[in-house]
Amino acid sequence: MSTAIESELYAAADFCLIPMAAPEASVAIFITECQRVLERSGLVYSMHGYGTNIEGPWSAVCNAIRACHEAVHAQGIPRIATDIRIGTRTDRPASGKVNEGKVKRVEEILEKSSGSV
Repeated sequence: MSTAIESELYAAADFCLIPMAAPEASVAIFITECQRVLERSGLVYSMHGYGTNIEGPWSAVCNAIRACHEAVHAQGIPRIATDIRIGTRTDRPASGKVNEGKVKRVEEILEKSSGSV
């Protein structure tokens, strides 16, 4: 198995943390704090409009998501719902750019197909 830590799976995850009972419709202030947590984690991550991609050793990814929950609860949010999708693979070495590679591959296919139209 080729992973960042040989005894642990390398995980590429997408998660959407949803603060419940926020005082306003916008939850940007809470998501900002979560992004600060991810910055400190040292993991590869990328925020998008409805969540965040994060990758690294399985336990580190899960710990970072837990830390986001803790940070948002610390801001006074009593309930949080989080949707998480996690992918792993053992047929390729972990590069630290799993999510970036997925996007790049689709862009390459689009580029090739647009040249033949």
